[in-house]
Amino acid sequence: MRSDPEFSCVSMKSDASMPHPLHFNSGYTRPDVRYKIYFKIICQFNVRLFFNDSKPHEVLRTFKSNLRKKFECLCEGTSDERNPTLLNEIYTELYITESESGEISNEHEVRQIETQSRRTATEDTPIKCNDIFKALPAQDKPIRSVLTKGVAGIGKTVSVQKFILDWAEGKENQDVHLIFPLPFREINLMKNQTLSLLHLLHLFFPETKELEISSGEYKVLFIFDGLDECRVSLDFHSSVRLCDVSESASVDVMLTNLMKGNLLPSALIWITSRPAAADLIPSECVDRVTECWISATVLERMLSEAESEGEIPKTLTQMYTHFLIIQTNIKHQKDYEKKVKNDEDMIFKLAKLSFEQLVKGNLIFYDEDLRECGIDVAEASVYSGLCTQIFREEFGLYQGKVYCFVHLSIQEHLAALYAHISFTNNKRNVFDQSPEMAVKQTKNEKLPVSLSELHQRAVDEALQSKNGHLDLFLRFLLGLSLESNQILLQDLLTHMRRCSYKKEDIVKYIKQKISENLSPEKSINLFHCLNELDDDSLLQEIQHYVKSESVGRSKLSSSQWSALVFVLLMSDQYLDELDLNKFIGDKNTADEVLVKLKLVIKESRKLKLSQCKITDEGCVALTSALRSNPSHLRHLDLSDNNVGDSGVKLISTVLENPHCKLETLK
Repeated sequence: MRSDPEFSCVSMKSDASMPHPLHFNSGYTRPDVRYKIYFKIICQFNVRLFFNDSKPHEVLRTFKSNLRKKFECLCEGTSDERNPTLLNEIYTELYITESESGEISNEHEVRQIETQSRRTATEDTPIKCNDIFKALPAQDKPIRSVLTKGVAGIGKTVSVQKFILDWAEGKENQDVHLIFPLPFREINLMKNQTLSLLHLLHLFFPETKELEISSGEYKVLFIFDGLDECRVSLDFHSSVRLCDVSESASVDVMLTNLMKGNLLPSALIWITSRPAAADLIPSECVDRVTECWISATVLERMLSEAESEGEIPKTLTQMYTHFLIIQTNIKHQKDYEKKVKNDEDMIFKLAKLSFEQLVKGNLIFYDEDLRECGIDVAEASVYSGLCTQIFREEFGLYQGKVYCFVHLSIQEHLAALYAHISFTNNKRNVFDQSPEMAVKQTKNEKLPVSLSELHQRAVDEALQSKNGHLDLFLRFLLGLSLESNQILLQDLLTHMRRCSYKKEDIVKYIKQKISENLSPEKSINLFHCLNELDDDSLLQEIQHYVKSESVGRSKLSSSQWSALVFVLLMSDQYLDELDLNKFIGDKNTADEVLVKLKLVIKESRKLKLSQCKITDEGCVALTSALRSNPSHLRHLDLSDNNVGDSGVKLISTVLENPHCKLETLK
């Protein structure tokens, strides 16, 4: 509870703080008379207490009112023509589900969308946005921290605003006394400061200076929106422990201790993020992971126009190149030419911004980032208003403007376009930023670099990335080397030089990398790269193998196993029912197959492993696959296998998982 209130009157130790003394007549005073006297004294004291305690209630009312005014409207249009619209009139409820495994995934957004498209609605556990801190019937542990992830532009920030608005209007979550929305884009501006949590809150919410937030009397919710925009280094392994809200510390120490529960352990925490950045928060700091989904119609016009012309894109590079062309054509209908002088120049500058910020891991940009790429801030505001499906200007809740691409994949496509043009026009490898290279550029010297060297360097950089943030960039870069995609861009980018390219060298290099026992995720992305290069030789080889009767009797190389995983993941037939007996034989034991096909197993709904001679080693691989996606599998056949006690115990741990939805077990 909160400590005793401080009175505006003089100290209780002073006589002046008491009512005027009551003078008694000499002689006996009846008990009932003394009771009335004491009662009158207590009443006078309580009147003072009541008027002093009403101050926090007044502050809370003002605080709610301010948040309601801040979040009741959304503004649309350019910075010069921002039209406020009532949020309650246009809000559409997102489909929010609890993550199947409860774990945080760092898989790329595009691959998560591909995976989600294979799932059925019955596998999800829907949760209303206003109920994200309420435990489900089967959950006993209270929910303190929630991480909500969803692709860019899906509506995470708007959902946060609606949550706050419903609370401020007294509709939902009235057990919470204070909600502090602290977007990362605002926190970024304070990343080099040292201050206490109370000081930070007083800067953002001056009206709370009258409240004793640390007392425990108030139930507090912190909302950190846009983890993917965070430029503060979050070191959860740091030994620095912060427990006092009035103690000064760096912003990163303050945030990590708040999320770990050292600072204000009773406070609720809500973090939103794009999937690509979700793993910045350790799983042990998150009690619930939720995901946002909504039907996507962004590419509907592009696909319908392409279909009418008989040119349906066959690769990701073709699709995004069409998208860029169509969006830049749409802007001409908005009187664009009078406001932005050089269309091609602006696209190249945005492409440069895309690449430079992508390699730094930044998805949100500020005015200084634009200036470094030669982009006029006023011009960028106009472009964002006219080309809102490519580049977007946004306003922070408390500070100034920020900029972003509407989706990470658009930034990756433009970054690849910058890398490609830098080579074709200037023979420059964008990954080589050495001082010697800068000197040569100033002298306009041609640099000794080939397109194949650029591509090989890009492959190496992507493989070294821990979170796969260059995977899609690599696919786009390789795809842009094809003459068909260069022809698509020739009307839009008239100064881009076309180059003839023999792809055999990079195809051979990628196949070599696939054979090096990479992780399944890395191998799969390299197969996508081969697809962008229009090379399917390895896939055809594996597809022939799968259809043959020699499956199980053939010894596969590492690259062939990777190709097999890719083929199976692309097949609904095998994901609906995966019979591993087909791949087990003299050359491939059950244990080896379980290890090699682990990525396919975790996406399968029915798994047949009868009479496979599985050992404890195989049970370890099987358990690992099932644990990573426990709610997906519905039928498991392990009949006629001599599984040991340790293997049984491992499988039992999966069955005991509250997310497990297995229907039949043999």
